[in-house]
Amino acid sequence: MARFARRGKHRPIPRLEPRIAGLLAVMLAVLTAAAVRLYYLQLIKHHEMAELADRNRIRLQRLPALRGLVYDVRHRPLVDSHPSFAAVMVPEDAPDIAATSARLEKLLGQDGVAKKLDDADDQGRPDFEPVIVDEHLKWPQVVALETHQLELPGVSLEVEPRRHYIYGTLAAHLLGYVGEVTVRDLNRLPDYRMGDEIGKFGLERTWEQSLRGDSGGQEIEVDSVGRRLRTLRDIPERPGNSVVMTLDLDLQQVAEQAIGDRAGALVAIDPNTGYILAMASHPAFDPNTFTGGITPAMWRALTTDPAHPLSNRVIQGVYPPGSTFKLVDSIAALEDHTLTPQTAYGCAGGIYFGGREYRCWRKQGHGSISLHRAIVESCDVFFYNVGQHLGIDRLAAWAHALGLGKKSGIDLDNERAGVMPSTEWKERRFGERWYPAETLSVSIGQGYVGATPLQLADLAEAVANGGTLFKPQFVKEIDAIDGSTVKVFPPIVQSQAHIDPEVLELVRAGMAGVVNQPDGTAHGAKMDNVVVAGKTGTAQVVKEAQGERTKENALPEEYRDHGWFIAFAPLDHPQIAIACIIEHAGHGGSTAAPAVKAVMQKFFELNPPQGGLPAKNPDAQHYAVDPLAD
Repeated sequence: MARFARRGKHRPIPRLEPRIAGLLAVMLAVLTAAAVRLYYLQLIKHHEMAELADRNRIRLQRLPALRGLVYDVRHRPLVDSHPSFAAVMVPEDAPDIAATSARLEKLLGQDGVAKKLDDADDQGRPDFEPVIVDEHLKWPQVVALETHQLELPGVSLEVEPRRHYIYGTLAAHLLGYVGEVTVRDLNRLPDYRMGDEIGKFGLERTWEQSLRGDSGGQEIEVDSVGRRLRTLRDIPERPGNSVVMTLDLDLQQVAEQAIGDRAGALVAIDPNTGYILAMASHPAFDPNTFTGGITPAMWRALTTDPAHPLSNRVIQGVYPPGSTFKLVDSIAALEDHTLTPQTAYGCAGGIYFGGREYRCWRKQGHGSISLHRAIVESCDVFFYNVGQHLGIDRLAAWAHALGLGKKSGIDLDNERAGVMPSTEWKERRFGERWYPAETLSVSIGQGYVGATPLQLADLAEAVANGGTLFKPQFVKEIDAIDGSTVKVFPPIVQSQAHIDPEVLELVRAGMAGVVNQPDGTAHGAKMDNVVVAGKTGTAQVVKEAQGERTKENALPEEYRDHGWFIAFAPLDHPQIAIACIIEHAGHGGSTAAPAVKAVMQKFFELNPPQGGLPAKNPDAQHYAVDPLAD
């Protein structure tokens, strides 16, 4: 005890001041750091933190505007929208995204949820923004999601409008289709959001701004897993305006039926306004396929189909116009006085030029023939001579004046200009001079010349109305949701070909003979109560070898001729002009002319002809069409 007492007596007493000072310094540093952090979060980052907090609690649920309807000229709906359920997921609200995705895929009965989330992430989409993981849900899928809501944190159902093309493939190339915006769209259209619908093709694309409207939405409060608790605020939407087309549904249906399963195109125009009355292109596609997104397999099938169903043949199909081009020959030569109504040429079934035989479709020839009969019977030899005397450059100048070799200006994408050759064109295109023999081929609508069905409808329109080329239009007016008219689209004159009225009368008389004279090449298109004026055409796809005449039916289908018919009616006060081509179907008088006649009959059933009616021809059914004629 004495030893311990002695040792404790000499032990130094530690100094506490440095330790206390150190502890105070540490505490001060911690408090200073906390104060700085609080200052940073509470003052400098206040707005950002408040936004994050609100975002966890308050969501803006965007509701796309109801897209405007599309009507035909009689206000019958062609395109509307139906409600559709979509499964939407907010990644931020799903603690285990992989498990939630797997559960959702199992309930929906299909894969793809995880991929859509990955795609959204690759596009830089924030985690708090909803991603549409599946659309157009069926009722059992909707019930399944609602029943298992608690097992799907971050997943909700949304009702969205779905575009619906009431008549399926009818007028598909004109109406177009819609699809989801792409990243490329978003870069040029800041008002759009991912998941929005946008017009991709046809009328839907051209009139996107009128049809779209303004999106609305709801400000909602959600819980920690994204479930809706209550609505805080409604933001009203503005539905899109409606588009009233110039198209007549009844006429369109007849046009589609007239072409049937064949490949071809038909376009009908009001020659007094340029309004499109019907536009059919076959094969076609169903625009409903694109609504909500087309699958890669379906897109590949459409784009690789050798029948090219996505191609609008009315404005994109460029074909040799065949003998319909003889109307251009006639107008040009009469105007340039290289031809008179009395000028006659001998047709022995062909002529020789430059050591090569140029044939007439009639092997035995037409004999001595002048303009009227040459148009009526479509004599090739007569028009070889007309073209030879006129020259390619004058022919090209008049063709351009009548709408060939240039775009019509219709408000559709990818319209093609066709080809109207000239000496300058060939020098520019091939670096070669023009040979006179080439003019002979062009004179009967072969060789380099190529035209779209719409251009030939414009040609018929110009002959019918005195030389005026209107801009082809297919929208008559834009209407608001309450039915009031927002904007109308009056006729637009593109150009005026100055043609002597006497010249037009001669050409029109020839066209009337084509249909109404017994020897006309389209006598089968004659109507009892209306005088139809027309011109047939048979466009060769492959050349015949010199010295041979090939039987049409002996050729493979892809090498057979295209059949054309262009027409207007009534002769004295035209109300409709039409061009029709049936691909690889043979002669225009027996293939395209019946289709045009069917559309004309329907048109005049709906719009009885004005003015005096011509006398009924009792012989109308007694003449068959020459199967070899144009």
